Amino acid sequence: MSPWLSILEQTYRTDHGRIVATLIRVMGGDFASAEELVQEAFEAALQQWPQDGVPAEPRAWLIRAARNKAVDRMRRGVRLGTRVDELEVLARLEQELSTAPDGADWQAHPDDSLRLLFTCCHPALAVDIQVALALRTLCGLTTEEIARAFLVPPATMAQRLVRAQRKIRDAGIPYVIPALDALAERTHGVLHAIYLLFSEGYAATEGDALLRVDLCAEALRLARLARSLLPRNGEVASLLSMLLLHHSRHRARVAQDGGLVLLDRQDRSLWDASEMEEGLAQLEAALALGAFGPYTIQAAIAALHAQARRPEDTDWEQISALYHRLSELAPGPVVELNRAAAVAMAKGPEHGLALVDDLEASGRLTSYHLLPAARAELLRRLGRREESAAAYRRALALVRTEPERRFLEERLREVI
Repeated sequence: MSPWLSILEQTYRTDHGRIVATLIRVMGGDFASAEELVQEAFEAALQQWPQDGVPAEPRAWLIRAARNKAVDRMRRGVRLGTRVDELEVLARLEQELSTAPDGADWQAHPDDSLRLLFTCCHPALAVDIQVALALRTLCGLTTEEIARAFLVPPATMAQRLVRAQRKIRDAGIPYVIPALDALAERTHGVLHAIYLLFSEGYAATEGDALLRVDLCAEALRLARLARSLLPRNGEVASLLSMLLLHHSRHRARVAQDGGLVLLDRQDRSLWDASEMEEGLAQLEAALALGAFGPYTIQAAIAALHAQARRPEDTDWEQISALYHRLSELAPGPVVELNRAAAVAMAKGPEHGLALVDDLEASGRLTSYHLLPAARAELLRRLGRREESAAAYRRALALVRTEPERRFLEERLREVI
């Protein structure tokens, strides 16, 4: 791959959301136009960079290119009777272009992405749509990826996203970080979006790589921004704690050949001690603030794993109890599946298998490969090899990432 193309692709992966966020601000909250203009700027880079070379500040170049296109588009549209708000956007664009040198505009509004996140999470939108819109616009996830996360067809999710953008535009929802007294009603959606973003990065739902480092980094950045904005909110501290503790293990989670390494086989010397220490400190801060919500419990579970020097030192009894509490506070099939795995470790595989079978019988998670994968593992531990092999085959029919596919194929070979 050409160096310029590699840089452009890397910029798209790491900065697309922040570039869109900046354009939405300067376009007065027009999501659709901002996304189109950023797309046109990337297309312009495809044409110009091979000839002119990669600019010193690729992100700033793309923002400026998108702004120039916005100005051109709006100037062409100016006519007698043009709306005042459109003229205001044009004036703001021309002002910013005339005063911001290349590179400076990228640094001028570091909170654009947080502003976009809070706008997407306006209470006028349903919570699921808040999160979906944030993941699409700010985090750059595809409509298909978001649809899978919400277990709906892609066409349905696409329609929901378009309606949400129109609602923000038509209702005149301001593109701002709200005042302190209005932050609380949006915090739930903001934290959930950050959580899902990190989850997609830490366990990619498809592709050749197990991890998407760019998404993990963006989730951590947003969590830190939210923590600084809401220093007295214990669940924000809990979320940051959980992300740090999970992220501290990411290097040990992937083998040199890109394969999956389960927790009990990880080289714990590869765990990042500084991130672990910071994560534990954030958990202590959350508890001191009186937090004991879903993110606090998940952070506590991650902390128990972090504090175990060897796999056999893991306190599975306490982890199992914490999952039980989590299933009461935030019930859901994925939580139930994780609880089953913890119960299997604490009390034996037959106890975990009973919970997995109940979950399977409920008809939930029918397209989730980790359900048959977990069942296969428990059956393998019980010596029921033929049933285990059948479950591994079902998991292989559903899995979407190559590292997990290789892992499941290896396990299948062990039981046939």
